[in-house]
Amino acid sequence: MKLWQKDKASLKEVEKFTVGKDQEMDLYLARFDVLGSLAHITMLESIGLLKSDELSVLSSELKRIYKRIEEGNFIVEEGIEDIHSQVELELTKKLGDIGKKIHSGRSRNDQVLVDIKLYLRYEIEEIVAEVKNLFDLLVQQSEKYKDYLLPGYTHFQLAMPSSFGLWFGAYAESLIDDLVTLHGAYQVVNKNPLGSAAGYGSSFPINRKLTTELLGFSTLNYNVVYAQMGRGKTERIVASSLSNIAGTLSKLSMDACLFLNQNFGFISFPEELTTGSSIMPHKKNPDVFELIRGRCNQLMALPNDIALVISNLPSGYHREMQLLKELLFPAIQHLKHCLRMSQLMLSNISIKDNILHDEKYKFLFSVEEVNKLVVAGMPFRDAYKKVGMDIERGFFKSDTHLNHTHQGSIGNLCLPEISALMNATIDGFRFNDYKEAIKRLLV
Repeated sequence: MKLWQKDKASLKEVEKFTVGKDQEMDLYLARFDVLGSLAHITMLESIGLLKSDELSVLSSELKRIYKRIEEGNFIVEEGIEDIHSQVELELTKKLGDIGKKIHSGRSRNDQVLVDIKLYLRYEIEEIVAEVKNLFDLLVQQSEKYKDYLLPGYTHFQLAMPSSFGLWFGAYAESLIDDLVTLHGAYQVVNKNPLGSAAGYGSSFPINRKLTTELLGFSTLNYNVVYAQMGRGKTERIVASSLSNIAGTLSKLSMDACLFLNQNFGFISFPEELTTGSSIMPHKKNPDVFELIRGRCNQLMALPNDIALVISNLPSGYHREMQLLKELLFPAIQHLKHCLRMSQLMLSNISIKDNILHDEKYKFLFSVEEVNKLVVAGMPFRDAYKKVGMDIERGFFKSDTHLNHTHQGSIGNLCLPEISALMNATIDGFRFNDYKEAIKRLLV
């Protein structure tokens, strides 16, 4: 079944090629397609295009379909082009001509637009929750291991003392900025495109503000041409924000792979969280972190992949936009999986104590010795030169005691302040606003 078909069917090869993976990808959108239809028919009844009894039976049947989707008992049947066709087919089979009325005043173009925005809104909330879980773990580990020192590097050369408190806390704070950018994407997502139809509006007196309220959107995409132009742009913006989270996870994973290496030996994990070698019995490979790193590197390429699909397209709808589902939808699931696996690994990490007692790390404290001389009254450049000459002549001796007190330093991690920033960022999403609207729609 095709919503656009009249009296002639497409050649099977054309049909197969153009449908592509839409049946599979549209299962991600299934429940959101139903929500969009519930709002749309409520609006149609308000402007006289549906009778109240027709609205009642359509709503009841759509809610039954929604329940089946939630229970995992819904499929897009073989030969059915997409989720929109499947839902309308089921309504028509059950309700006859009444089922055919739900498409008045809209197109598959704005139908898929609203489905995608509802889906992305839901997934952004899911990702925020997973990021918060990882953030909380990082803050907890930062506090737990705040006194465990490790080498800091610049140019991958020994530089200055760091700590696992700083290391865990750095990635916690990085996630805050990642969510700041995700909030920007959320604001783009949380605008209603429904009612733009094929991209040029409708001659029906539809009430777009009503569907905006019913679906819990913060506002409209007002201009109907721009609403359609948002297809692709929205996905790219979301992908860009997701790539920031992926970048944080990739860097963390690279650190973990290095720190687990025997030449570093800073951390370890239980054997059940690492893998072995088929011929080397001593191996404990960080496969989880390597796969997180690789998957997240793929995610960082996602905005460019999307941009290359939509670049140089004129305004209006174009069929290659359906390919964006195949790029973005699975990527979202991969990112959530990476976030969960990062939590599993870091909650089972073991940290080596007294790492910097090793003689090879003594020059890490050279800046500390320079600073002591400066505090005693020596000009910085003279102090720098003296300590440098002591190192060259083999006279350098260091005290491993550290006294860093400024905000964000080894001795003052500012974890409460960092946690407050994260909570304020998450509060800015106001997820409950849309969730209350959806709850009312499903009553």
